[in-house]
Amino acid sequence: MPIAAVQSWSLQRTLGRPVAADAFPWPGGMEAHPGDGLPLLELPARLADRGFGVVQLCHFQLPTRDAGYLADLRGALDDAGVTLDALLLDTGDLSSPDHGDEVEGWARAWIDDAAALGAARIRIVGGRQEPSAEAIGAAAARLRRLVEGSPGVRIVTENWRELLSGPDVVLQLLDETQGLVGLLVDLGNWGGPTKYDDLRRIAPFAETCHAKCHASADGTGLDAADYTRSLQVLADAGFDGALALVFEGPGDDEWAGLDAERAIVREVFPNA
Repeated sequence: MPIAAVQSWSLQRTLGRPVAADAFPWPGGMEAHPGDGLPLLELPARLADRGFGVVQLCHFQLPTRDAGYLADLRGALDDAGVTLDALLLDTGDLSSPDHGDEVEGWARAWIDDAAALGAARIRIVGGRQEPSAEAIGAAAARLRRLVEGSPGVRIVTENWRELLSGPDVVLQLLDETQGLVGLLVDLGNWGGPTKYDDLRRIAPFAETCHAKCHASADGTGLDAADYTRSLQVLADAGFDGALALVFEGPGDDEWAGLDAERAIVREVFPNA
C-alpha cells in the first residue's frame, strides 16, 4: 500500500538550510552552510509527531559522516519509529568521461553510510551528460559495479538531470543495468505536453517516488490538477511504494505545505 513520506528538502528552511562543508566536491553545488534551525537528530521525532513514518534524507543535510553521528541518527529514527526509505545523493556525474570514476568511488563511500543509517535505498544521479549511447553505457557500467559492492542497500536512480531527461533514456539505462538498479520517479521533474505520457512509460518501474507538487500558475497555491493527474499515473501503474512529498512553496510554512500536499495525495491514494 502506498504511504505518504517526507523528502527532507521540503524542510530545508525548517532545518536552517544546512549544507555540509564537504557535500559538493564538484563545481556547481550549493555553498556550505552550518544550518541554524531544527537539528537533524530531532527531525525523526518531529516527523512522527506530524504523522509521518517514512522519510528520505538529502546527503548534504548530514552535518558529519562520523560513525558516531550516523549511529545517533539511526537511533533517533528507530526511537521515533520512522523508516529511512532512501538516502539521496544530490550530486555526481557517473556518465562523465573525466570524473566518472571519481564519482563512482565517492558514491561507494556513501553507500556504506546509507547502510550505517539503515537506509533501504540510496538514490544516485544517473548522469549530467547529454544522452548518448556512450554516456548511458558509462553510467550503466558504473552503476552495475556499485551494486556489486552494496549488499543490503538498494541502488536507485531518478528521472532527473541531463542524462535521464526523457523516458527513452530512462528505460535504456534500466535495461543496461540488467535489472540491478531500481527507479525513483519524480512527478515534477518533467513537463510539457507529453508529461503524463512520459511518466506513464516509466511508472511501472518505479519503486519509490518524489511526489512533487508545483505551485499554481498565479503562485498563490498548489497546482492540484497537475498533481492529481501525475499521481493517477502512478495509481494506474499499481505503484506500491513511498510517496515522499516534496514541498517547494508557495508560502513559508513547510509543514502546512506538506499537509496540503498529503490531502491531495489522499484523493488518489486514500490510505496514504
